[in-house]
Amino acid sequence: MKKCELIKEQQPTALPSDAKARKDVPIYSGVIKYFPRALAAVAECSKKGNDQHNPGKPLHWDRSKSGDELDALSRHLTEAGTIDTDGIRHSAKVAWRALANLERELEVENTKTSSTTTNAQCKCWPLGSHYSDTLCSGCPNTKK
Repeated sequence: MKKCELIKEQQPTALPSDAKARKDVPIYSGVIKYFPRALAAVAECSKKGNDQHNPGKPLHWDRSKSGDELDALSRHLTEAGTIDTDGIRHSAKVAWRALANLERELEVENTKTSSTTTNAQCKCWPLGSHYSDTLCSGCPNTKK
């Protein structure tokens, strides 16, 4: 399996560049302070998932492993309030999948409107969303 041919995708920063507009995105006081335990549970879920799907590799979101966020979210939602076999709450997995889905939506939207380049990604992005540290099995843009 070969790595995808990389291109530079247009992807903006997550925050507005204008100082006043940035103050209207209160990440700490509007999210972290509201949900510290929930965010810790999602972070634990993220680590556990990385250890399961990418053993021995640094923590990263390997987008080639799964792209069915809403289906997976729904499966975990049916068991909300219980603990999965790996010791992680199904509700934490719901939250992780919801964040993953939202991130993908925002990335697609931002690539349509931005001219800031920060990440190297393969040509199948955003459909496949494979970053340069992953191999794209079955990607039509992978060089043979």
